[in-house]
Amino acid sequence: MSKKVCVIGLGYIGLPTAALLANRGYDIHGVDVVKSTVDTINRGEIHIVEPELDTFVQAAVNSGKLKASLTPDIADIFIIAVPTPFHEGYVPNVDYVVSATKAITPYVKAGDIVILESTSPVGTTDLVEETLKEEGVDTSKLYIAHCPERVLPGQIMRELVENDRIVGGITPEATEKTVEFYKTFVSGEVLSTDARTAEMAKLTENSFRDTNIAFANELSILCDKFGIDVWELIKLTNRHPRVNVLQPGAGVGGHCIAVDPWFIVHAGGDDAKIIRAAREINTYKTEWSIEKIKNAALTFEKENGRKAKVACMGLAFKPDIDDLREAPALYITNTLKAQDFEVLAVEPNISTHSNFNIVNHNDALVKADIIVYLVAHKEFKNLKVNNDKIIIDFCGINKEK
Repeated sequence: MSKKVCVIGLGYIGLPTAALLANRGYDIHGVDVVKSTVDTINRGEIHIVEPELDTFVQAAVNSGKLKASLTPDIADIFIIAVPTPFHEGYVPNVDYVVSATKAITPYVKAGDIVILESTSPVGTTDLVEETLKEEGVDTSKLYIAHCPERVLPGQIMRELVENDRIVGGITPEATEKTVEFYKTFVSGEVLSTDARTAEMAKLTENSFRDTNIAFANELSILCDKFGIDVWELIKLTNRHPRVNVLQPGAGVGGHCIAVDPWFIVHAGGDDAKIIRAAREINTYKTEWSIEKIKNAALTFEKENGRKAKVACMGLAFKPDIDDLREAPALYITNTLKAQDFEVLAVEPNISTHSNFNIVNHNDALVKADIIVYLVAHKEFKNLKVNNDKIIIDFCGINKEK
């Protein structure tokens, strides 16, 4: 098995993957376009929050198995793990994938494996091959495949090893070679298919979750209208042996669930009815949450003759991480601030933010008039809040799940 791996993109997936492989004996050349990220990693430090990642990176760098750079290098295996956001109108944006593919063209050689790990619209792995061809690479002598990541932030280092993986190659030979590589470090099952099915599998997984969360979010809106405690309702409903209603929140965030369904909707058009509706419900839940907070703040101002101080508890897209990508909590906090509400931004997993002064959660409880729980971070559970505070809870912070 080849030993030199070039990982393009050292973010939430690329860096953990690079660090894990380095600790498994591979020589890793990591690439990122942000110089501060490269410098941080080369010091054996990390620029993101993920349990155990710091230990893996420090060990990998100290052993000489992991080096970061602004440019690629010759390798036997290339892993593309760059963002795939969308343009305005939810049009898929694969520009970073194309740029990364172009960047490796001077370094790929016959017999190399090129893996796209970025969650992508169906056909993106074909686009990688087309881009390499356009850059003058003989792709008939490469093994090109898609292997989408399937990890949960907060448990990435464990799930990179334990979770089953789906590998789909442009050719059966590419699938076989890539499966062989993943079996060297994955204890879960490595499942073989073609590239387009592998791409659709990841989109389907996240669309399924988005749809189920949309049911819970719509239920929470209805329960608010009916004067019912949605958390109690879900707990009781889930006592049915074949029912498992998920927990509602202030919307859906993260780079995957909030983005991937739009890849299907964009390609599927009018045939993607449920998937589109789920996305719209989850987006609406965030706007609905904003209106609930604004109404409470305006009522407070009318009754007290001054503006309410609103503590937005959490900015990340899920509990106990620092990832703010597509986070409803961040969007809500930004929107309130932009509309001239007095906001105290609380996020225990980051120390600074370009748009807010980050406030300690204990200080926020003292200063704020309205406490808005947006993310169920462990720091927020079982906090003692004075009776004179208004509490708005979108995440069931102290409700037994």
